[in-house]
Amino acid sequence: MPISPRIYLASTSPRRRELLRQIGVGFDVLAFRNGERGEDADVDETPLPGETVERYVERLALAKAEAGVRRVLWRRLPQRPVLAADTALEVDGDIIGKPVDAAAAHAILSRLSGRSHRVLTAVAVGDGRRIRSRLSVSEVRFRPLGEDDIRHYIACGEPMDKAGAYGIQGRAAVFVEEIRGSYSGIMGLPLFETAQLLDAFGCAVIGSGISS
Repeated sequence: MPISPRIYLASTSPRRRELLRQIGVGFDVLAFRNGERGEDADVDETPLPGETVERYVERLALAKAEAGVRRVLWRRLPQRPVLAADTALEVDGDIIGKPVDAAAAHAILSRLSGRSHRVLTAVAVGDGRRIRSRLSVSEVRFRPLGEDDIRHYIACGEPMDKAGAYGIQGRAAVFVEEIRGSYSGIMGLPLFETAQLLDAFGCAVIGSGISS
């Protein structure tokens, strides 16, 4: 069986690592190191004035991929494609990212209770010569949440590192009445779009049916 080329993953997200392993993609995590300087140290995730959530997640995914490519050059690592992604929620036109504390998580979950919201994940791949991105948009509906639901969920610690203050693959799965779109995209890495991008960079995912 042929072996797909390895890539760099410009993300420390355990969900994205799990999803890449699920489709058999070999990767090395390209984490930021202490002592490195420059704009790559911390991609500014503040939305721009008037920026749509579609543009926001795509801009951040591209910026993270570009930062990863620069890191490869700085460290003189073997040249491979760099993959990055960004996820955000949209409710009533507002961009919802990760909660900064328990109070913010409570406010977000209260807002999601008993209604639908959109989850958008952009994935980007670059190799120093070109960069491409794809966008996945899904809709999720939550059942009405009681105060105890929210309080107990926050107490477990799961909401704090996740866009929208929940992980669909975790305990919050019991909140979800319906999804329309990509389950893996809601987790943080849409596998269909990811496979298409990797194929365009010569890293075909075995069994995807994209390449002959």
